[in-house]
Amino acid sequence: MVKIIGIIGSPRKDGNTSYLVETALKSAESEGADTEIINLGSVNIEPCVACDICKATGECAIYDDIGKILDIMMKSDGIIVGSPVYFGSVTSQLKMLIDRTRPLRGSFRLKNKVCGAIAVGGSRNGGQESTISVIHDFLLIHDAIIVGDGAPMAHYGGTGVGGPRGDTKMDEIGIETSKNLGKRVAELALKLK
Repeated sequence: MVKIIGIIGSPRKDGNTSYLVETALKSAESEGADTEIINLGSVNIEPCVACDICKATGECAIYDDIGKILDIMMKSDGIIVGSPVYFGSVTSQLKMLIDRTRPLRGSFRLKNKVCGAIAVGGSRNGGQESTISVIHDFLLIHDAIIVGDGAPMAHYGGTGVGGPRGDTKMDEIGIETSKNLGKRVAELALKLK
């Protein structure tokens, strides 16, 4: 059994990004994975203040929900990170999490975690790939293993359309790429375990 976590980077507690991350996790479950969701819209994370205490101690000096989240990330075998597109990039909530994972970077505690990304834009070409690229860069810097959504699409990850131009529950491409991503993350995590 492998543990795959889904990180929802949206400030909304129940929206398009949540739907596609949950879709990916259901697909991972069908491959035999145990799953858990972290919704950044429901937790307290402060921005990094560059105090460098984490470089000396391996722990963040800001006492909020980050310690629990980092612990869940370290104990997982795979991570699926989703974000709506905000001006061609990730949300501020997800960027705060990315910056606050610095304590894990010193000893590469996310090394070899199987990871993937999902992004939801306001149109089919609404910044999903640039947002996924930010997530991939973050994970590569942690020495994680990145997978895309696999066949038959075989691109960067889950790419949905939502917001004013649509609802991801009706976006067949977004659903298919997210399902495929969840399956790929679980398959590779199981092979590596």
